[in-house]
Amino acid sequence: MDSGKKESVTTQIHQIYIRATPEAIWSAITAPEWTSRYGYRGRAIYDLKPGGAYQSQSSAQMRAMGLPEVIIDGEVVEVNPPLRLVHTLRFLFSEQNKAEGFTRITWEIEPTGAGFCRVTVTHELEGAPLMAAATASKFNGRGGGGWSWIISDLKSLLETGKALAE
Repeated sequence: MDSGKKESVTTQIHQIYIRATPEAIWSAITAPEWTSRYGYRGRAIYDLKPGGAYQSQSSAQMRAMGLPEVIIDGEVVEVNPPLRLVHTLRFLFSEQNKAEGFTRITWEIEPTGAGFCRVTVTHELEGAPLMAAATASKFNGRGGGGWSWIISDLKSLLETGKALAE
C-alpha cells in the first residue's frame, strides 16, 4: 500500500575508477591548489588530523552570485593518507542549509593493482534532505551536479590534465 510518503535518502555511495596513484588522488582531494581546479572550483582546506578544521571557500563566480566566502565547514574525523579520509560537512549557503547541521563524508582510495584506483565517496545524510537533494543532482548550467559531477571532474582532471568544463 502506498502511503504517498517519500523515503528520505540517508546515505549516498558514489564510486569511480581513476587512472592515478593513491597519492595523486589524495592530493587532488586535500590540496587547495587542486580542489580549485575541478567540480565547483572551491578551495578545500583541511587541517589533516582528527579534530582538525575543514572548510571549502567559494570561488569568485560563487561570490558574484551572493554566496559567502566560506560555503562549507566541518571537522576532520579520520586521516589515513593516501587511502582514507573521513570528515563532517555542513552547507553554509543559507540559514536552512545551516540548520540541517553536519553530515559525514568518507573518501576511500583503493589501488586495484591494474594501474588505477577505485575511489568511493560515502555521504551519510541523515536529517539533511536539502543537502541530499543537492548532492544527488545532475549537472546543469546553474550549479547542479552533486557528487557524480565532482568525482567525474576529478577523474578527468587527473587523467587528462583538464577539467570537464574548461
